[in-house]
Amino acid sequence: MIPELEFALSLADDADAITLSRFGASDLRVETKPDLTPVSEADRAVEERLRERIAAERPGERVLGEEFGADEGEGERWILDPIDATKNYVRGIPIFATLIALEDRVAVVSAPALGKRWWAVRGQGAVADGRSLRVSKIERIEDAVLTYTSLRGADERFLSLAERSWAPRGFGDFWQYMLLAEGAVDLCVEYEANLWDVAAPKLIVEEAGGRLTDLGGIDRADGGNVLASNGLVHDEALGALNG
Repeated sequence: MIPELEFALSLADDADAITLSRFGASDLRVETKPDLTPVSEADRAVEERLRERIAAERPGERVLGEEFGADEGEGERWILDPIDATKNYVRGIPIFATLIALEDRVAVVSAPALGKRWWAVRGQGAVADGRSLRVSKIERIEDAVLTYTSLRGADERFLSLAERSWAPRGFGDFWQYMLLAEGAVDLCVEYEANLWDVAAPKLIVEEAGGRLTDLGGIDRADGGNVLASNGLVHDEALGALNG
């Protein structure tokens, strides 16, 4: 195991301790950000802790985090989402995770309330629960499980694609991408996504043999939207969404 992955996994341990300690707490403090999304005290506490450790143990490396923005500089960049699916977290729904990426090199997604953790190193594959991950071999939209985070931003082309699919499901957030990497779903659509939402899942999906682009088909994590797949149905889905 390379040192960068060991460090990322130890960051996830710290994050899990914080998120689980406040999960379901009746006095959890929650505010609404200017973009109308919620942020809890746990979101901020996790990011503060991870930033402290990166600054102390990986000097010269930068951080981009959802809650406290981007560091300046030229060093390698850690991309952090302290709690992905905060809306779930604050309502007591156990489908939430901390997303940690050393940009395009190492990724960890840790979902402590589910007892699940996934990780990947570029060129070395993706792993969860001690087993290698591989996407499905589904080749037709009509046989595919299609997942999405929200219907906000969706249009008739998406609805038509969903109707064509074998099973459309609203799993959303990190969860849909991890299910894709495990081979349980075949196609994921997200209309509103930030880099911290996508950086870690993208590497894990790709190392499991999948493909992740924006909705225009460009290979990027910062496009504001996402189409991810097992690779076999990707071009057909792009055509349907852009036709």
